[in-house]
Amino acid sequence: MTPNHPAVLTFSGHDPSGGAGVQADIETLISHQCHAVSVITALTEQDTLNVKKLVPQNPDNIVSQAMTLMADIPVKAIKIGLLGHPETALAVHSIIKRCPHIPVVFDPVLAAGGGANLSNERLIALINDLLLPCTTVLTPNSEEARRLTGLDDLKECGLSLLEKGCGYVLITGTHETTPEVSNQLFHDGRCYETYSWNRLPYNYHGSGCTLAASIAALLAQGLDTLQAIFEAQEFTWNSLNSGYQPGKGQHIPNRFYWVDDE
Repeated sequence: MTPNHPAVLTFSGHDPSGGAGVQADIETLISHQCHAVSVITALTEQDTLNVKKLVPQNPDNIVSQAMTLMADIPVKAIKIGLLGHPETALAVHSIIKRCPHIPVVFDPVLAAGGGANLSNERLIALINDLLLPCTTVLTPNSEEARRLTGLDDLKECGLSLLEKGCGYVLITGTHETTPEVSNQLFHDGRCYETYSWNRLPYNYHGSGCTLAASIAALLAQGLDTLQAIFEAQEFTWNSLNSGYQPGKGQHIPNRFYWVDDE
């Protein structure tokens, strides 16, 4: 592996529509000149409208695939997306606890963009108890932040998630009704910074995957965490602003928008 293409390991679901999940991660990582290595956590039946079925993968296979990969390829960052089942969370935790030196970016996918529920109370408990203490950057949307904490006020959510062990918590505001999208970053026991972005006119499939994978890629490239968080938001906004609608549902981010600009 050349220094210009650091490896990022993603634990993500397979999205046949190509908008989210492992496809979104791979596109984002390649766009940042990273080498993507991946372990599929779940198969899904879905389109750009919603998820119809989720099929978790064997947790023993998840562990063995990841350990085989990491024994061969030096991984510089880990991105976690859809888990979908408590046993999957346990499997992923067993892997990341063996490599505490590798930064972990976690997009806690609890529901599909179309509304389908992709989690249960035991999975949420395991995320809180096991995965959040191992997380460098957590990137929940506002609805996920509320489900993880049981709180309503987003500032209280962010502080609570920090107390669970996350290094940084970036709560995204696309689900709120504010004129602009307000993303709140929590760090060092406080609301550290607020970022404002122009609200775009469509609903997007795969925006959370894009943001988290972008942060992981930039960390793997050696950026400090605050700079990675800012640049990843900029990359995600540009991807959404250049997005397109391949089907009958949500728009898809164009993660290679920069190619069109050249």
